[in-house]
Amino acid sequence: MSRLRTSILALLAGLAFADAAAAEPPVWVVKDKNSELVLFGSVHILPRGLDWTPPALDRALKAADDIWFELPIDAKSEAVTSSLATKAGVLPPDQSLFKLLPPKDAELMSKVAAAYDVSPVLLDRLQPWLAEIALAGGAYRRLGADAASGVEQTIAAMATPKARRRAFETPAEQVALLSGGSMGEQIASLRETLHEMDEKPDEFQTLVKAWTDGDVKVLDREALAPIRDTTPGLFQRLVTDRNARWTKVLDARLKGHGRTVVVVGIGHLIGPDGVPARLRALGYSVTGP
Repeated sequence: MSRLRTSILALLAGLAFADAAAAEPPVWVVKDKNSELVLFGSVHILPRGLDWTPPALDRALKAADDIWFELPIDAKSEAVTSSLATKAGVLPPDQSLFKLLPPKDAELMSKVAAAYDVSPVLLDRLQPWLAEIALAGGAYRRLGADAASGVEQTIAAMATPKARRRAFETPAEQVALLSGGSMGEQIASLRETLHEMDEKPDEFQTLVKAWTDGDVKVLDREALAPIRDTTPGLFQRLVTDRNARWTKVLDARLKGHGRTVVVVGIGHLIGPDGVPARLRALGYSVTGP
């Protein structure tokens, strides 16, 4: 997982530190004459029992004709994603991640793995991108966070049965995006994540406060700027290009009629490359941060 993914998901896991009563993440509302589209920035993993739903999102879900997620939210999609990630993310039998890394990085990975209770034997068999995901999983477990309590699962359960569930991507497309970087790019991303987990254990709280306060400037600075600066190719593939594709889909949806809720990772909604900014540039009325 890239620094972006680690930062964003760490943000989600770190919500255990937040004041639940004050939590109200940002919501964007896009309108034309015949349509309303509500954009909500997802955090995929959350502590159990956290009350985070903004009233504007709750109202939108009750009236929604359709709800868009990054991936289909069902057990079959989850199983397919896990299977594909395992196939794509395991190193050939004659390779070792610890040996692929420069000695200092390998030493740091051992240290971080021990701190977050992640098996070094497991990590040694993984491609760098999947090793990042495994390490982030250790951080989530330590904070009592899980995907079942995350935004997508919660919203899928909250939404009315009449709302049609839609998805921007298939499991195969998303795994291809995550695994598609060169080995050098993957190692650079893993290095950033290792240093962040080792050196900034309080970064979670900074991100948590920004999310609950709806402070998109801090989120952009802390979560998006690092990957924009250190691995621009990864940022282009995982953020910019996907935002552009999703905006085309939503532009077509807005040209129809009805009420839509869109739930994607918060990193896709903030900054000059974010979906709200792109929709504003197309001339739509967009309220929100």
